Amino acid sequence: MLLRPPRADEGPALTELCLRSKASHGYDEIFIEACRAELTVDPLQPHLVVAELEGVPVGMAEISATGTEAELKKLFVEQHLQGKGLGRTLFEWAKAEAMKCGARVLAFDADPGAVAFYEKMGAVIVGRSPSGSIPGRFLPRLQLQLGTA
Repeated sequence: MLLRPPRADEGPALTELCLRSKASHGYDEIFIEACRAELTVDPLQPHLVVAELEGVPVGMAEISATGTEAELKKLFVEQHLQGKGLGRTLFEWAKAEAMKCGARVLAFDADPGAVAFYEKMGAVIVGRSPSGSIPGRFLPRLQLQLGTA
């Protein structure tokens, strides 16, 4: 597997990857379409990485960083590769990238179906946040303390 920067033309394909990955938590098509705007990938974002396997994008992660806090914006893996270590690799990239930016905390909202994964990565639930896609829905808010940057 190769981690690489996104290509400028990959936005639509990476967006579809995110939507397929989100659907793996059992959501129907209407729910997934409601998430489309929030999960749309802009390949020109500065802190975004693509996981590629045999020339095909199979996962991606994106962070933003401000001061000592970074936000994990996206982390998605193709369903057939979930549970095989790719998510861990992308999460490790996100941690390292956040620390390179000077962050001491990596914070994020998680799909309820992904909380167990993030807890295995050492993150803890610190609250909840309103969904950016589904009015009235709340998502677990997690944080991971990072080493000194």
